Amino acid sequence: MTEAAEHSTAAPAPAAPAAPDVPAAPAAPAGLATGAVARMLGVAPTTLRSWDRRYGIGPDRRAGTKHRRWAPHDIAVLKEMCRLTSSGVPPAEAARAASRTAPGGTAGRGPEDVGTPPSPGPPGGGWGPLPLGRVRKECRGLARAAVRLDSPTVDALLDSVLAAHGLVTAWDEVMMPALRAVGRKWETSGERYVEVEHLLSWHISSALRRIPAARAPSGTGPPGPSGPPVLVAGVPGELHTLPMEALTAGLAQYGVPVRMFGGAVPGAALRAAVRRAGPGVVVLWSQSRTTASVPLVRHLDAIDWGVPGARHSALVMVAGPGWAGARLPDGVVYPQSLGEALGLAREFSVRGRAPG
Repeated sequence: MTEAAEHSTAAPAPAAPAAPDVPAAPAAPAGLATGAVARMLGVAPTTLRSWDRRYGIGPDRRAGTKHRRWAPHDIAVLKEMCRLTSSGVPPAEAARAASRTAPGGTAGRGPEDVGTPPSPGPPGGGWGPLPLGRVRKECRGLARAAVRLDSPTVDALLDSVLAAHGLVTAWDEVMMPALRAVGRKWETSGERYVEVEHLLSWHISSALRRIPAARAPSGTGPPGPSGPPVLVAGVPGELHTLPMEALTAGLAQYGVPVRMFGGAVPGAALRAAVRRAGPGVVVLWSQSRTTASVPLVRHLDAIDWGVPGARHSALVMVAGPGWAGARLPDGVVYPQSLGEALGLAREFSVRGRAPG
């Protein structure tokens, strides 16, 4: 037998080469990807990455890949971080507190490059902070919650600041700065941030309507009319209503009768409402010069009612930036703040103008 035959008999060649051993596919890594966590919390993925880089608020392991996988205890830390920053706590301080207090948090794991500012995200990616400047911490927390579209936190913050500081301070130092910042942001970001402005406006409107009206001394119901009402309306073409809602809420809180007509009320309807209601004060809101109608002011200022010799007319008050620089009739007042408007409206709703 030849050598070749012996080799063939001892070790016959297989019909086909054996398939190489392939390791079983690894199980899906535990935890959630950054995008899923960002959607869950209502924050931008770039925010989570920058928190990880700057403060060490991130997952303990990457599951053998370059992708972050967030375990339940990592997400708990993030939720606490979001809660604290929404209440106005600075991010660095919030990160330390969240790492200490969240169950199973990442306390003790230092950031990869503490103190290094986060690199900016790609153009058009993520939702960054609003241009607030120097504001109260409650305003900063409200803005952060609004950007995250975190409705429950927005509601809680608004109710808290109204209860703690009152309407005028809440409006001037928390609500309005946040709204202006959102407006500036979407003006420079195309169509982005419009949803943030709409959400924040809606929740501010809802919070204003939750402000309780003054109660009768017995506590059984609202007080009876104490004088002619204050009529509040937006001029024709004016759709901004939040400032009018704030004024209406403040007047109701003081027990002043008020008739709120909302935005874009036609001139003929305003004239009819003044004649029918006999108000002590008529407040006309205009956000822009394009809607500020001085002829309408003159018409309303000239309306009077009552019997001959004892006729009355309303004090006309204009409000809003649209009236700046307008040549208003004598006797028309133009308050520059919510507090001033409330004071004048309260005074003249009781006193009214002298009979003509």
